[in-house]
Amino acid sequence: MFKIDKTGKHTVLHRFTGRADGKNPYAGLIRDAAGNLFGTTSGGFVDGAPPYGNVFKLDTTGKLTMLYKFKGGDDGAFPTGGVIRDASGNLYGVTDEGGAFGLGTVFKLDTAGKETLLYSFRGAPDGKNPLYESLVMDATGNLYGSTYGGGTSNQGTVFKVNATTGAEEVLYSFAMETTEDCPTQAWS
Repeated sequence: MFKIDKTGKHTVLHRFTGRADGKNPYAGLIRDAAGNLFGTTSGGFVDGAPPYGNVFKLDTTGKLTMLYKFKGGDDGAFPTGGVIRDASGNLYGVTDEGGAFGLGTVFKLDTAGKETLLYSFRGAPDGKNPLYESLVMDATGNLYGSTYGGGTSNQGTVFKVNATTGAEEVLYSFAMETTEDCPTQAWS
């Protein structure tokens, strides 16, 4: 993780080792009002556990704390997307794999570090593999995102999950474009 200030000065905040602090932080970070940064790593052998990914906090002193270590089963695996926060400080995100069907999850991590699985993706006609996705939350607590696969044509979906009940709704299923759907260009 790094910071670039207004003058263009580059400062390294943390170098991931791939061990106790995780590795492959693909997604962006979020910051709370106190200046703490929150994010995910998609791997790393944390405390000797297999590399299924983590949610972390980097405080203003530069101390990195693992808030949650995914186990790779029902709780999810490989959180390649970032996390978002609600007004109470709970974090929400997705995992690319894991869950009840192995096809990804939507999760909540409360301020005490307790993870709650909100939804497990099932594949078609539902979505699967919300790869590199960060969620968006509306004012009523619904979470929105997209998946890489699944849906009616296995081309991905846009979904909504209620953050309280975990109820999921596919809002849109992407379809493979055919030549009939795309204008053709004749090249000379």
